[in-house]
Parts: sequence; C-alpha cells; structure tokens
Amino acid sequence: MSTTDWLKPLQQILNCPVHVISKSISEWRTAAGNEEPVAAGQSATYEGKVWFVADINGTGLELLEVESSELSDSEIDLISFSIVVAKGHTIAKQQPGMTDNEKNAWKLSEWIQKQLESDEPTYSLPDHLTSGSRLYNEMIPFLLVTDPAQTKHSTYIELEKLLRSFLSDDVVLIPLKSQEWLIWGSNSLLRDDDSESLDEQLEETMEDSLASICIGLHEMLASEWIGECHLAVAQPIAPAKGMVETTLLLRETISLGRKFHVGTNIHLPWSLQLERLLNAIPEAQRAKYLEQSLKRADLFVESEMLSTIEAFFALDCNVSETAKKLYIHRNTLLYRLDKLKQETGLDVRQFRDAVLVKIILLLYKVTKRN
Repeated sequence: MSTTDWLKPLQQILNCPVHVISKSISEWRTAAGNEEPVAAGQSATYEGKVWFVADINGTGLELLEVESSELSDSEIDLISFSIVVAKGHTIAKQQPGMTDNEKNAWKLSEWIQKQLESDEPTYSLPDHLTSGSRLYNEMIPFLLVTDPAQTKHSTYIELEKLLRSFLSDDVVLIPLKSQEWLIWGSNSLLRDDDSESLDEQLEETMEDSLASICIGLHEMLASEWIGECHLAVAQPIAPAKGMVETTLLLRETISLGRKFHVGTNIHLPWSLQLERLLNAIPEAQRAKYLEQSLKRADLFVESEMLSTIEAFFALDCNVSETAKKLYIHRNTLLYRLDKLKQETGLDVRQFRDAVLVKIILLLYKVTKRN
C-alpha cells in the first residue's frame, strides 16, 4: 500500500491537512533534536506540525506531515503504528526492552529484505545504517538456518551472547526470515589460532580456515543452543558494501547444499560450483540425461556402493586412502569399483568416467527426490 492511498482517510479522521514531503536525514535530525538512527514510524514536532517517517530511501526520507501540533500521544502512536503496518516494516523492532544492537539489527534486516524484493536493489548500505566505520571493515559472513521442528525458541540476546563467546565481541547479528540469521564475525578469527605454527598457517588456505571456523561454530550452536541447523560461510567482505550480495550467495549455498547433499549441515560456496551449474539445468533435461546415461540406476540406491563412490571422490580417487577410510581391504574396494564398471560401463579410476559418475550421482540424488 502506498502512502498516498490512506492520506484522505487520515485527514478525515484527524480533521486536519496531511501531506507527503521529502526531507534529508540531517533535516529530520534537526527537527527531532537527536542523532539517533532513523526508523519508519518515528515522529517529531517541528514548527507547529508533526512529522512521521514513512519511508527511508538512501540519505532521503519520505515524511507524513500533519498540520496540527495538538495530536494526543495516543493519536501519534496510532499513526506511527499504521505507518509500520502499511509499509510492511517489522513491528518486532519497535518492542520495548530491546538493546540498541537488536534495534539496529532489525533496521538492517528491514533494509536487506527491501533490497532483496526490489527489481533494482541498492547494494551499498545507506549512511544512517552503517554505525560509524565498523561495517566498512572486512568481516566473515555466515548464514544460520535452524529447523523450527527441532529448535527451541531463543531470544536475540541469547544467540548474540553465544556468538560473542565463540566469534569474539566484534560480531554483528541480523535476523532475517523466521529461523534465519545473518552473522558477521571478526576477520581476526583467521589469524587467532595460536595453537598452529607459522608453517601450518601458511599451508592452510583461506577456504580451509573458513571451513574450520564454520565447523567449530556449528558444533557450538548445535550443542549449546539450537540443535539441528544449517550453516554457510563466505569469503570476508565489508558488510557495508556486500550485505545484499552476500545474503543471496549464502542463501543459494544452503539451498544447494540441502538439495544435493542431504544430511550435510555445513555448506561452502566454493565446494558447490558443480552443483550450482547442474541446478540450472531444467528438471526434464536432467531426467532425460540420467535415463540415457545409466544402464542400472538402482545401483546408486545401494548404500554400500553409494558410500564407496562418495568416499572415493572425497579422497581424490585415491584407492589406498579410500580403503583405509572405509576400513576395508584394498582388493574389496577394487572389486566394488570393477562391479560399478561392469554394471554401468564407467570406470571411476579414469578421469573422464569419474567426472561423468560425479555428475550422474549428483543428478540422481536430486532427481529421485522430485
């Protein structure tokens, strides 16, 4: 609903003129007499008129101007509430008892949701949401998605406290959809492992470090707070410049991980590049390809064969290491691989066939569930 749709009814109820005006944030703060973050529904009395923040657009504001200084507190509260509801803003952030961090988090959440729904989103945070220079520093982004059926309800403060204990005090927590949280951790986490020698730190890649942090965070959250959950992490970026793109990337990462790797809770975007490509193929074409490629589709249903192939790929097609991982004799593994070749015509010890089996396995997993 646009602001102008309810101007006339509001004028009739209040029996005074009501206009929509545009002001800068600095003009608003002059009228309000404070430097607090601006949010929809806020009101200020200025030169015999009452201004209400109806919408925020970058550094500009859309205000409702009521030409009356005699509005009661109840009328002001009702107009503020109406703006919040009509504009689709999150009412939760207006509740009393919230910390400043939580109030700011809901404002960030509201802005992110608005950009995600827009045909022409703004990718850089507006100045009034950047809380000084903090969000201009590179931070590590995580997306946490919990299972409502297995997760106890906890407050923002409880989750923030847990995150601070693991990620340090420099953490930003933003609630998105129900059961979905965007988390920004300090970039110093990549350099804080005192237990490792310098040589070990140099050998470990950025992706390895991020995966390790993500695994540790998931273990802590699963055991201390939420139970079943999914967690994704991405490369460090400045939140002020990459909030929207990062949210999109992490959501896609968790979606792909849950779709192609059922039972996995840690999802890494750099490990899902093939899955991202295959997901773009229409379902009908995926099914047709499988039908043409497989002589025995039921072979991939056998848990023993499935676990063998997945372990073989996870260990870079190394026969000896795979046998150790599966606690089987090397000849037993070779027998299984020969069986796969006999039944499908594909030998995973050959690069070309290994690629094909990997693609077929991923497609079969997702196709058989649809």
